[in-house]
Amino acid sequence: MAWNKYVYAALMAMLVAIVSACSVSYKFNGASIDYTKTKTIQFSEFPVRSAYVWAPMGPMFNNTLRSQFTDHTRLQLVKRNGDLKLEGEITRYDQRNKGVSSEGHSAMVELSMTVKARFTNNAKHSDDFEQEFTATASYESTQSLNSVQDGLVQEMIDNICEQIFNAAVANW
Repeated sequence: MAWNKYVYAALMAMLVAIVSACSVSYKFNGASIDYTKTKTIQFSEFPVRSAYVWAPMGPMFNNTLRSQFTDHTRLQLVKRNGDLKLEGEITRYDQRNKGVSSEGHSAMVELSMTVKARFTNNAKHSDDFEQEFTATASYESTQSLNSVQDGLVQEMIDNICEQIFNAAVANW
C-alpha cells in the first residue's frame, strides 16, 4: 500500500511539472495573427453588383463581415492605412430549380450567393489574395422566397464570411 502512495505522488509531481513547464497556445476561433506586427484592419463596403438584388443583403453582409473580424480577433477597425485590408463585391445572387418532384414540377429551389474578396496583408504580402467565395441554401418550392429569404441569405452570408475569415487569418 505504501508503495502505491509513492508511485501516485511521483506521477502527480511529474504531471504538475509537465503542465507548468509546457505552454500550449490554441485559439478556438482559428485566427493565427501576429499581433506584434498586425494591429488594425480596414474594410471597404462590399457593394452588391449582381443582376438580382435584394436590398437588405448588402448591409447584412458588410455588418456580418466586420463582426466576424472584430468579434474573433483583437484587430482594431480603422478607416484607412490598415495593417490588413479587405475589399470586394457581391457578384452573384440567384436562384435555380434544384430538384424535381414525381409530377415533374420543381420540388426544391437553391439560392446561391458569390462574393469576390481582395485581401491585403501589408505586413506579409505573401498572404494577399483575390478569390471568389460561394455559398448555397435550399428551400422547398411550396414556400415563397419572401418567407424564407431573410434566414437563408443570413445563412449564406455567415458561411461566406467564415470562409473569408479562414482564408485571411486562420492559416489552416
